[in-house]
Amino acid sequence: MNSSATLLLVIFLVLPVGAIVLQIFLSRMESRVPGLILPGLNLVVSVLTVLLMVFNADSLMEIVTTILMALLTFNIPTLVLLLIYYVCRRKYRKQSQMDKMRIQDL
Repeated sequence: MNSSATLLLVIFLVLPVGAIVLQIFLSRMESRVPGLILPGLNLVVSVLTVLLMVFNADSLMEIVTTILMALLTFNIPTLVLLLIYYVCRRKYRKQSQMDKMRIQDL
C-alpha cells in the first residue's frame, strides 16, 4: 500500500468519526443552535451539489433522476447528524418537562 492510499484511508476514516464526535459535543451544549450547525451545513452542501449536477444533465428524465438520487444520497449524513442531535437533546427535553411539573406543583 503506498502512502497516498494510506493518507486517503486515514482521511476517510478520521473525517466521519471527527464529524460524529463534534456533533455529539455540539448537541450536548445547553443551547439548541450549535447542534444544528453541522446538519445545516450538510444540507446546504447537498443542495449545492444537486444544483451543480442538474446543470450538467442533458434530458429532463436525467435531471429528475439526478435530483432524486443525489438528494437521497447526500442527505443520509444529514439524517444521521439529526438523529445524533435528537438523541443527545433527549436529556434536556426531559429536564424541561420536569421543570414544568415542578412549577405546576408549586
